[in-house]
Amino acid sequence: MCGIAGFAGRGDIADLRAMTRALSHRGPDAENLWSDPSESVFLGHRRLAVVDLAGGSQPMWTADRIVGVVFNGEIYNHAELREDLEARGHRFASDHSDTEVLLHGYRQWGEDLVHHLNGMWAFAIYDRSKRRLLLSRDRFGQKPLYWWRERGVFGFASELSAIEQHSRFDASIDPVAVQKYFGYGFIPAPRSIYRGVHKLAAGSNLTIELPGGEPEVRRWWRFTLEPDAALARRGPEQVAEELRERFETAVARRMIADVPVGVLLSGGFDSSAVAAVAARHRKPGELHTFSVGFDQDSFDESSFAQTMARYIGSEHHSVKFTADHARRVWPEIAGHLDEPMADASLLPTQLLCGIARRDVTVALSGDGADELFAGYAPFQALRRAQWYQRLVPRPIHRAVQLMVGRLPTSHSYLSWDFKLKRTLAGLSYPPRLWNPVWMAPLAPREIAELIAEPVDPEQLFEEAIEAWDESRRLSLVDRSLQFFTRLYLSDDILTKVDRASMAHGLEVRSPFLDIELVDLARRIPSGWKLKHGQSKWILRQAFADWLPNEITQRSKQGFGIPISTWIAEANPPFDAAPNSSFGKERLEAHRNRSADHRLYLYAQWLLDSFESRALGQTRAA
Repeated sequence: MCGIAGFAGRGDIADLRAMTRALSHRGPDAENLWSDPSESVFLGHRRLAVVDLAGGSQPMWTADRIVGVVFNGEIYNHAELREDLEARGHRFASDHSDTEVLLHGYRQWGEDLVHHLNGMWAFAIYDRSKRRLLLSRDRFGQKPLYWWRERGVFGFASELSAIEQHSRFDASIDPVAVQKYFGYGFIPAPRSIYRGVHKLAAGSNLTIELPGGEPEVRRWWRFTLEPDAALARRGPEQVAEELRERFETAVARRMIADVPVGVLLSGGFDSSAVAAVAARHRKPGELHTFSVGFDQDSFDESSFAQTMARYIGSEHHSVKFTADHARRVWPEIAGHLDEPMADASLLPTQLLCGIARRDVTVALSGDGADELFAGYAPFQALRRAQWYQRLVPRPIHRAVQLMVGRLPTSHSYLSWDFKLKRTLAGLSYPPRLWNPVWMAPLAPREIAELIAEPVDPEQLFEEAIEAWDESRRLSLVDRSLQFFTRLYLSDDILTKVDRASMAHGLEVRSPFLDIELVDLARRIPSGWKLKHGQSKWILRQAFADWLPNEITQRSKQGFGIPISTWIAEANPPFDAAPNSSFGKERLEAHRNRSADHRLYLYAQWLLDSFESRALGQTRAA
């Protein structure tokens, strides 16, 4: 796992060195730079050594020095691909480097290389014979990749912080991105917080002919649900068995490393399943597991993590995350997060990854299961929401909202008043906007009030609408699954885990996102994912024998933190008032418990912190 950076065009080796060093936290083991001023191409790499410690140095080149690559990620089927390529006549120099597989794979298949890969990646391949750069990002966007073109430069990097270091970069915040930030809680690809800087979307390639060509972006893969009638006829027992087999293979692939491997164990169903299989690949007591708990009971899952750790016999490490931890972690978050992302669980995730890094270099997680198998609370609200909107006239709905808005506010984890108020807010909009509004720090009308100009919900949520409208013939559950998997998973969950883990030089791998498992999950009927109100029903059928009853029978709990209480009690760093009158009014309402504005207030504080840092850098420059 690493950090990559580079550019073509104006600039020099000092720019490349500054860009690459901004990524030192992503790759603490080595720094390597390559440049050819005559071609005006510069490639930089920071390495976290995980596979082939001696032979995986980058930038890596073919023997004839024609094709080079800088790569961030892991290719889990690299051994199989190497065998295939060797049978086709390719000769490898390294012992078992997955990076070298990319070079020979590109030589064999060109841009279609990506269809052969099972893994997570962001890479840049420079073909000197064609004077062409190829950038690629994995199917779900597990590894980040930004690109930028202006003033005679085409640049790319793992993080915005590296692009900021180029001498020709001119930082300017994108107001549309800010609106989307308050609408989603994150900035969906391909936008970034800066004008002119783009995220390469998940499952996309970018090619550019040098010098001076125009970047061409092509989407080579997109998550799409295709419920399979033939699969349904096989029955849930057979499908559960196949799901179990593919999952075991996915975990086994991710246990392969030349460094210690552990598991991030929340105590929930998904990470417990990962830990159960991972334990089979280590001797008793060899597997390390890690969890974080909270001193507010409604948020704390640590007892379940302890139960699971005892069940599999792992060496377990746990810490309680408190308001004091939040105060200490906050400067790290504000300093390392290269654009604002209003998922407050980033704070304990940052702490958890730091604890894990003391004992392991690689950790497995349960990320992806909720999005693929309908694990979130909104899935269970869909049918009732549909009936409510059909039966309740708009004037009555508004009256209900007013009455519910007067209910006492609780700051507990997903309290019933919080869920009811959120549900009703979403039902003020058409169904294709339910999911984003339910998750949003601010509804469109509130964003318009904040920025003092009209906001078109159709433009604000165009990415969510696209995911919804593409699946018109699918069930409400499937249409929601596409929203959560395409947007929330890629641009929130995986971004959060990448930033928190790489801040400590920890690589996190997600077995549920193995492409062979995903291809099965895409075809499973939604009625087997959410059945009789039980989320992830087919997963529970598949994994029930692996886990203790305390884990299999408990309901879903997200990785939330008691930030609402900390804001109400004015605990640092949540004691300062937002800059605007809009924010001050909501902070006062939150503290007198007449409303719950936790999502907006956290989002606003993070944006204010980012803008202060960006403004400070601009002044320094």
